[in-house]
Amino acid sequence: MAFPITRMRRMRRSETTRRMVRENHLRVDDLIMPLFVCPGKGVQKEIGSMPGNHQMSIDVAVEACKEIADLGIPAVILFGIPDHKDAMGSEAYCDGGVIQRAVSAIKERVSDLYVITDVCLCEYTDHGHCGIIVDDDVHNDETVAYLVKESLSHVRAGADMVAPSDMMDGRVAAIRAALDVEGFDHIPIMAYAAKYCSGFYGPFREAAESAPQFGDRRSYQMDPANSDEAMREVALDIEEGADIAMVKPALSYLDIIYRVKAEFGVPVAAYNVSGEFAMVKAAAGNGWLDEDRVRDEILLSIKRAGADLILTYFARDIARLLR
Repeated sequence: MAFPITRMRRMRRSETTRRMVRENHLRVDDLIMPLFVCPGKGVQKEIGSMPGNHQMSIDVAVEACKEIADLGIPAVILFGIPDHKDAMGSEAYCDGGVIQRAVSAIKERVSDLYVITDVCLCEYTDHGHCGIIVDDDVHNDETVAYLVKESLSHVRAGADMVAPSDMMDGRVAAIRAALDVEGFDHIPIMAYAAKYCSGFYGPFREAAESAPQFGDRRSYQMDPANSDEAMREVALDIEEGADIAMVKPALSYLDIIYRVKAEFGVPVAAYNVSGEFAMVKAAAGNGWLDEDRVRDEILLSIKRAGADLILTYFARDIARLLR
């Protein structure tokens, strides 16, 4: 029926009718809160480019996790800043590493919080790349072997899920096989399946102290111009045993989120990354936009595109609103 019988504005006239016909909703169950864990005790160092986020020692991270759980947020994902960095990223897969100790402490003190660990070498290598360097390049297959060791060390410490973010070929299959052999066939894998080489990661590099010391990550992270390639990446990760496919970043890749959900129908996660968060905070701090309104619009757009889970530094703010 055309106008004047059909008037689309009728259902927009009041907040009540808008609520009644709203198609997409943010839920606290959609949220995953990223945390940065560092050595020491009583450490809570604010990340300058990410207001309200901190590098935290394990004891402080445990207290933060208690608050997160009390807000109803179901899960955190942990990133580590080690005591020592070397060419092999040895603290990534050391049983006494900062993430391994953090996982154990959190699971002991906040047992109902789901703990996901980022699996990568970039925070732990002195060169800042996501793998083992051979002839000035990241060697794919050698790196995969160390990612397997890292995954196993996290799960032995009590991690509920592992999330490989390195973008090495074949790493999901290798991790899945190793977990199964070790009796961890119940542990899910959330694969950073379509991770783009993005300028939106800048603040994260400060937070995780993981900036590359030479070159960039274009040889292993995806070209922002490509979308069909993302579908191949996701298909391969699912075939290799990924339980959740992640798209990163989220905001500039809403089309990829949509395509992944439509084509594969698997649980889809999207990472509302540090640069997306920092842009909103910086603009709001200058009075250029309404932070709450823009934040909600961004997160709803990610949900609307098809994401089931959203990793976001806004998780606590949203959870407080939804209580």
